[in-house]
Amino acid sequence: MILPKRPVGVNLGMNYKKIMKPLIEFADFEKLDLRVGKILSCSIPSWSPKLLELDVDFAAELGRKKIFAGVQKRFKPEELAGKSCTFVVNLAERKMGEGVSQGMMLVAVGPDDAASLLWVSDNVAPGSAVR
Repeated sequence: MILPKRPVGVNLGMNYKKIMKPLIEFADFEKLDLRVGKILSCSIPSWSPKLLELDVDFAAELGRKKIFAGVQKRFKPEELAGKSCTFVVNLAERKMGEGVSQGMMLVAVGPDDAASLLWVSDNVAPGSAVR
């Protein structure tokens, strides 16, 4: 495989804005366990101005997980509760402030920094694999 000698991106005059991360092998992508999770509850931790605390159901196989997401400025807890979204469930646990996150919620972020969650329709069961 021959790779380009310079990173993929857009030339913005004197400023160069990189828009794509380095290429990875398919085997690296296969390591990710992406699942549909239903957000049972969502709250604002008293200790964080950025995070939301999610209680997410991934069905019997994976159970429930506590996931912290840095989306407090973009979404209200009541907008997320009851929704099904896409999550990475096999990340190592990570301390975030006073809590520990057991996964990551996927969010699409546009060039204007607008964010959109990757909603999943209600007919897809919690715990379903995303491929």
